[in-house]
Order: sequence, then C-alpha cells, then structure tokens
Amino acid sequence: MQNGTLLAAIDLGSNSFRLEIGRYHSGHIERIEYLKETVRQGNGLDEEKVLSQAAMERGWECLARFAERLHGFKKQQVRAVATQTLREAKNRDEFLRKAQAILGFTIEVVSGYEEARLIYQGVSRLLPHSDERRLVVDIGGRSTEMILGEGYRARTMESYHLGSVAWSTRYFPRGQFSAAAFKTAEVAAKAVIDDALDKFPPSEWTVAYGSSGTVNAVADILGANGWATGVITRSGLDWLVDRMIKSGSTDQIRLEGLKDDRRPVIGGGVSVLRAIFDLFGIEQMLPAQGALRHGALYDLIDRETDGGDVRERTVLWLANHFSVDEAQGQRVSDVSTALFYQIAAQDAQNERYSQKLAWAARLHEIGTHISHERSHHHGAYILDNVDARGFSLLELHRMSQLVLGQRGKLRKLEESLQDELFAKQLMALRLAVLLCHARQLPEHQSIKLSYKPRAFKLSTNPGWARRYPQSAWLLGEEVLAWQKTVWKFTADIR
Repeated sequence: MQNGTLLAAIDLGSNSFRLEIGRYHSGHIERIEYLKETVRQGNGLDEEKVLSQAAMERGWECLARFAERLHGFKKQQVRAVATQTLREAKNRDEFLRKAQAILGFTIEVVSGYEEARLIYQGVSRLLPHSDERRLVVDIGGRSTEMILGEGYRARTMESYHLGSVAWSTRYFPRGQFSAAAFKTAEVAAKAVIDDALDKFPPSEWTVAYGSSGTVNAVADILGANGWATGVITRSGLDWLVDRMIKSGSTDQIRLEGLKDDRRPVIGGGVSVLRAIFDLFGIEQMLPAQGALRHGALYDLIDRETDGGDVRERTVLWLANHFSVDEAQGQRVSDVSTALFYQIAAQDAQNERYSQKLAWAARLHEIGTHISHERSHHHGAYILDNVDARGFSLLELHRMSQLVLGQRGKLRKLEESLQDELFAKQLMALRLAVLLCHARQLPEHQSIKLSYKPRAFKLSTNPGWARRYPQSAWLLGEEVLAWQKTVWKFTADIR
C-alpha cells in the first residue's frame, strides 16, 4: 500500500454509527477525520427481532451523510462493518439493500467472534507494544465482547448478548434508576457472562482494558468529577452508581462529563460494567483509544499485504481442522478460477469474487469430515455456522451456498441463482468438481466457456471426448441439470 493512501472504516453499531478516516504511512494510520452519530438502531428492534421503519430511516439518513464524505474513495479503501443489531434483525436484508445503495460500499454483517477480533486488533494497534497479557472488554449497545491477548495476537475471544441499549431498555424502563433495578440488572448480566471466568481466568491476564462507548463515557464522567483521569476504579464505579440511584432517573441526573447522547443508555452500560468488575474481581480498568473501527482500518492494510489477509489463514486452518484433501481442493480451485476468468470481466469486483470462489473450492470437501453421504450439505452447514476470522456472515453464506450447489440438483439454490455473479461462480465450481473427478489435474486448457445473458456455452477441441469419455458423459449430465433452472447451458463436446 502506498504512503498517503486514504482509508475509511464505518462501524454500524447498535447505539451509534461511526466513520473513521485515516491516512496510511509506513504501516501506521494517521487520523484525518472522525464522525459519530447516535442512531439508536438497537432501540428499534422489537421482540420479534424486526427492525422498525423509523430505525432503518435513521440509519439510512446517517449513511447518506457518510457517503457524501466518502465521495471519491475506492472500494478497497473502505470497510463498513455492522454488528449485533443487524446480526439479530430478521429484516436486515431490507435495510442493507438500501443502505449499500446509499453508501456506495458493501456493508459486512460480522459475527460476534469477528467483531471481537477486530476490536482487539484496533485496541492493540493503538497501545504501546508490550508483552503484557491483556483482557479487553467492549460493552456495545446489544453485545459485549471479551478478548484475551498479547501484543497484536488475540488468543481467546467471545461475544455475549448483553449491552448498554438492551440492558437499559430491559432493566431501566423509562430511564428510572433504583438500587433494586441495578441489582437485578447486574445479576442478570453475571448470568449471561458466567462462563467468561473459565474462558478468561484472572490468572491469564495482568491488565484490563475497556474499549468504546460505555467504558470511555464512564472514564470521562469520573475524570470530570475529581477521580483520577484515564482509569476506572471499583470505588469510582460504586460512586457513580450511588449518584445515579440518588438522582432517580436519566432526566434528573446531573453529572459533569455525561454527554446527552449517552444519557439514555448509561444505566444499562454501567450495570454491565459493574457486573464485569465484580465477576472478575477487577480493581481498575484502563480506557483504550482503539476500537472496532481501527481494527477494520488495519485489516484493510493486511488485505493488501502478501500473506496478510486473515481470511487466507482461516481457510488454511479450516482445511486442516476438518481434514480436507488440500491437493484436491487446490486442483478444483485452479480449474474453477480458470473457467471463471473466461466468463467474468477482469475488474476489481470480479477479482474479489474469483478469490471467494477459490476459497470455496479449496473447502468444497469440508463436509466429508462428517460424512461422505450428503457431504455438500454438511459442508454448507459448517460454513454457515463456523466462527471464521476475517469473514463476514454474508461471505460465509455465499461460500456455503457454493459448497451446497457443487453437485446434485440445482432447485435448492433457486433464490441464489437469481444473482448473475453467483451463477457464474457456481457454474465454474460445478464444472471443476466434475472435471477433477479422478482426483488429478485434468486437461482443461482446451475447454472454452463463454457467457451471454442467461446462457453458458462450453466447447472442446476435436477428440477431447474420445480421450476423456467419463468427463464427457458427466458434462452431458450437467447440461441436463441446468435445464431445470432459469439459466441455459449448452455443451459442444467433440
């Protein structure tokens, strides 16, 4: 990556949307601009997990303003990440379709595990490098992430379903504070994160850091009211809770350092934070400057570095963990991407789709770890449910659908096949799987695959069918399979 390149990260959180713009220089990022808007999407999620129209409108309006600032940025310069609210929302596709059209960039809904990884990456990059063992806590609007790590390496990560917005709505309705409400909220929080003591035992870390909204808000309040700056202590946290209880409500509380946008969710955030202090026996926590958006920025740098893309390392790990035949995966990857290049325009977008096709091809036999029978179904299930570093939920689902569709009837992919690029990827993968049926690299250079709207055509050199009769027969069967879809496939096999 060239020095001076501008990079941008967008964090679509449950409480706020944030835009961070930085300039790359020799492995570091210098902040250029930071924008934050309180959107409160998490408040718009009802009991049926449906996002309200008003909440979607607030999100779209914010992204329109961000889009204006990002005018002129290229796709590889921007990463937009959505978290818990959109992970939960049943109608997230409706929101995302319009949101991406407004923003002009892809929005990745990431798993809690991937969110935790990005948070740690952001926190560690903005801390002085040291060998200290860190516990990093990020209390968001609807989820709380915990990470155990050293240096730039996250060792253990977890995401829990509790946060400032969710706990404020549930335990402090109408913004009312009481000792009983705090006790109930803290007991409920401890019940959710109870297994965290086993995953993040105090013996495994020496310093506790807090990232993002709640922790920084509490640190600001304590610092403005005479407590030590740059640290949250147990006694300071107890003092804050006492002041909130005495005030009686969010409307009545008067505290230096408490910003208006944090006021409606401060009760839930503080109750979760104090539960974490109690559960782990924490005496003090240091607010960290880094956050998810910074991790997303540094991830953009890694993706431009040879061997730096964490998704490549994840594919290697998955192949090893599920005992995939890596040689066969690589053969299918080589053939499928070669065929895809013949039918897809050579631009940056299709380069990304080619890479994802290659990853799916390398993992196409992942399901055989469970059973050879219906292995493509098992493989799709694994990819839809695995915690995979670096991948968004949509990327994993697209790969799962390719693995599911690598063989067999195509009716099960009727909806996905409405997407032209997916159809091209799937055609290339299915042809590669059947051409590599002998588990050897086939003679595929003479095979020509062409495309025109809604139609694929394959042709071979004369004599090819005589030399490879089994492959020729399989290609004939493939032509029949595509006849039951909206796509036309013909083969001139000679």
